[in-house]
Amino acid sequence: MAEVKLAAETRTDFGKGAARRIRRDDKVPGVIYGHGAEPKHVTLDGHALMMALKTPNVLLRLQLGGKGGELVIPKEVQRDPLKGFLVHADFLAVKKGEKVTVEVPVHTEGELAPGGNLLEHMLNALPVEAEATHIPEGFTVSIEGLEAGHTVRAGDVELPRGTTLAVDESTAILQVVAAQTEALPEEEAEEEAEGAEGAPAEAAEEEAAAPAEES
Repeated sequence: MAEVKLAAETRTDFGKGAARRIRRDDKVPGVIYGHGAEPKHVTLDGHALMMALKTPNVLLRLQLGGKGGELVIPKEVQRDPLKGFLVHADFLAVKKGEKVTVEVPVHTEGELAPGGNLLEHMLNALPVEAEATHIPEGFTVSIEGLEAGHTVRAGDVELPRGTTLAVDESTAILQVVAAQTEALPEEEAEEEAEGAEGAPAEAAEEEAAAPAEES
């Protein structure tokens, strides 16, 4: 995975007011955690960060004050629920060769077996442990020809060298569900007719079984 370099500035102003001022300048407040060090509060260009985050688990080198930079991966990103722009970002500081646990998106290719069956995603991302500088961007799983009842499990996913599962191999990722058959109009009409024919007979039986009222 290639590094993406982003300019960052150290910030000393905190609170909602400071965050609003930062966002008015089209920037995003963020915090860097990790390695037992004190959190570092930073500010980044909003557009540049949004473009970088299009790659899942992207490896970022945040250049603070013209120095060599801090190697991080995005840990949690908050967006405006209506407009979608970035509100805040948390980053995890990493080192080359260091193992990290991340969730990698799962993609599918191919077509299910004919029959109108449905594909249910049990997990949209697979938790794995990988080197911080070699995090897979995604896993592709073939569903070609799969029939109802088939389940794709974590252990079925082919992992690149140096990457291991962070969940049990038996964990279900995808499942093919049988299509539900709907009653045909003719069958529904027959059921309604049978119900209508039985109704008068049932009513007569109930009336005969009821005790006569005293006069």
